[in-house]
Amino acid sequence: MDAEIVSKKRKIDETTRPTENGNIYQTINKLDDDIVLSTSLSFTTTLEDLQKSLKIIKESGGNVLEIESRLSKQGGNKHDFLVNLGDDENLNDVCEKIMSDLKPVVENVSKHGGEKVPWFPKNITELDRFADRVLSYGSELDADHPGFTDKVYRARRKEFADIAIKYRHYEEIPRVEYTEEEIKTWGTMFNKLTTLYPTHACKELNAVFPELVKHCDYRADTIPQLSKVSRFLKRKTGFTLRPVAGLLSSRDFLAGLAFRVFHSTQYIRHSSMPMYTPEPDVCHELIGHVPLFADPDFARFSQEIGLLSLGLSDEYVTKLATLYWFTVEFGLCRQNGDLKAYGAGLLSSFGELQYSIESKDCERRPFDPEKACVQEYPITKFQPVYFVANSFDDAKEKLKSWAFHIPRPFHVHYNPYTESVEVIEKKEQLVDIIGDLKSQIDNLQDIVNGMN
Repeated sequence: MDAEIVSKKRKIDETTRPTENGNIYQTINKLDDDIVLSTSLSFTTTLEDLQKSLKIIKESGGNVLEIESRLSKQGGNKHDFLVNLGDDENLNDVCEKIMSDLKPVVENVSKHGGEKVPWFPKNITELDRFADRVLSYGSELDADHPGFTDKVYRARRKEFADIAIKYRHYEEIPRVEYTEEEIKTWGTMFNKLTTLYPTHACKELNAVFPELVKHCDYRADTIPQLSKVSRFLKRKTGFTLRPVAGLLSSRDFLAGLAFRVFHSTQYIRHSSMPMYTPEPDVCHELIGHVPLFADPDFARFSQEIGLLSLGLSDEYVTKLATLYWFTVEFGLCRQNGDLKAYGAGLLSSFGELQYSIESKDCERRPFDPEKACVQEYPITKFQPVYFVANSFDDAKEKLKSWAFHIPRPFHVHYNPYTESVEVIEKKEQLVDIIGDLKSQIDNLQDIVNGMN
């Protein structure tokens, strides 16, 4: 029997099947009686896509025996991966799903040499495609998460994740009945942070916060509902909220901003650590982000970042995501000569809000997109470096100047009437857009003349 098995192992048939895009391969080692000895995947992709494939394997009950990686010669943030999945013959279907999910969606949007660029949504309804593309957290927690061993908390997180995954655009955001423990966690954070806002937060937050208290139930004894807050933002700046199950890729998240859509979690941090969360939660979203999205200048600035991200290479998406980190998440600005915080990561963290304004242990540099986009940063501790903008408009103009040199074979224009992105490749396409803008300017001029 042993000799027979050895003999069969010598007759292993190794089959390699390339996918259509030519960079993902499935290798199946079989005995000549079709018993699968091992199945492996080799592909060139990003760390984010590797996380997606590992999640699929886990959900399908598969095991990862070995992972090898190296920096890809393709450059950017890509790696070459070899993943050994063991000898489960059912993994063939798993591999098919992984290859299907990782297959880059490309579209020829430019006639400049027929270049192909990564797919991006052109209508707001296409954001539905991001619903289940969560990189981490969601209903799953890392071992160092405060709620990892809490079965009740993990089950609750799954409830929130299911709501977000099932949600589709134009639907009403489902109402969540928060528990007393969850509301207590929110209240602890709410009371602490609001004591600092008058002295440490930017004037834009302090101007809109009373409106959030009046219209959106911003108070310590209740957690505001996303649906109510979203309607408020829509009236103020056209921004809306969309529930999300966890952390999205930088490309998907930034694409949402292009349509003035902010992907917001509904779950809350674990009650054992009310002043800390390892990932964005409803406290971070509603306290940190929402007030600034109600400011017209900041809303325009955020949308500019989103529009810039559409169709960019992985390298430039990474740079743009870094700029987002140092502005929308951890940005500082000067107002009337004083240093103020406008980044959501600061406005939702009592400790770092104080630290960023008062500490002498951190470095504060003038906002320069060229330098900020390559600045390294920690995720789990206070920032050693902050960038200070003179104003939102100043930051936006500097961002535009930096973006002028980004290699993209087309331009984009957001049409608020159709909630869609128009790809501009020819000057002739600008005629209708300019005509519409001229009509609006003429109308405003008539109003000014009437007032005079």
